[in-house]
Amino acid sequence: MPEGDSIFRAAARLNEALAGQVITASDFRVPRFATLNLAGWTMTEVVPRGKHLLMRLVGPVDEEPGASRKPRALTIHSHLKMEGNWMIYQPGGRWTKPGHTARCILRTAVADAVGFSLGILEVVPTAEEEKIVGHLGPDLLGPDWDEEEALRRLLAEPDVPVGYALLDQRKLAGIGNIYRCDSCFLSGVHPALPVGQVPDLAKIVRDAKRLLGENLGPGRRSTLGPRAMRPGYWVYGRTRQPCRRCGTPVQHDVLAAPDGTEERDIYFCPRCQPAP
Repeated sequence: MPEGDSIFRAAARLNEALAGQVITASDFRVPRFATLNLAGWTMTEVVPRGKHLLMRLVGPVDEEPGASRKPRALTIHSHLKMEGNWMIYQPGGRWTKPGHTARCILRTAVADAVGFSLGILEVVPTAEEEKIVGHLGPDLLGPDWDEEEALRRLLAEPDVPVGYALLDQRKLAGIGNIYRCDSCFLSGVHPALPVGQVPDLAKIVRDAKRLLGENLGPGRRSTLGPRAMRPGYWVYGRTRQPCRRCGTPVQHDVLAAPDGTEERDIYFCPRCQPAP
């Protein structure tokens, strides 16, 4: 599932291409919105919210006698899940992904935006956005970031493994598996350690926020810092490779949700991050 920095970059690309542009044609390839036509609507902005994308539009003023002249406002909400992405093409340009995976096509005079394999795609009144993203915790990359509130939400369930709690978007929004694993490593904390036993939970959260912020620009993602000789990760995806600090082979395991319904991969150094 995409990390928060991926969504931030996607929103920036879409906003640059579409903000201020009038939609000349739209095609929603999901049954619920198959008849929706947004031609004539103007894209005002595209913003990220955790791992969600919000594309905000205003409609043309209704000129019918007696109609309200207040512009209508809608939001296209999408979530990429595991496979989705948004691509931007020149008007009429050839797609680089299979057409049968397209779920949303938005055409303007200057660009075509196509959402492929979107995990979630819906259109809601902009005034009702909170119904779909209001449950999210503070966004590590957003203007609403509130470290104190994020820590409060995390500590509200002290027995939950910290590696699971960090992925709970209701507690704080934007962390995925890469930043979960590597921020735990930087604090020497095993992902299975209960939240309430973490010596410095704030450090893990701050490291995750810092790592996300360091990866908002172009180029390969890295958690090793801007001074690293080459991109890479501390432990994520490095099974059996030597720990960058102590040389011990990095281990891979799975961490189950508290209710046992879900398992997620974890990577850790058994020496730097001793099991609880």
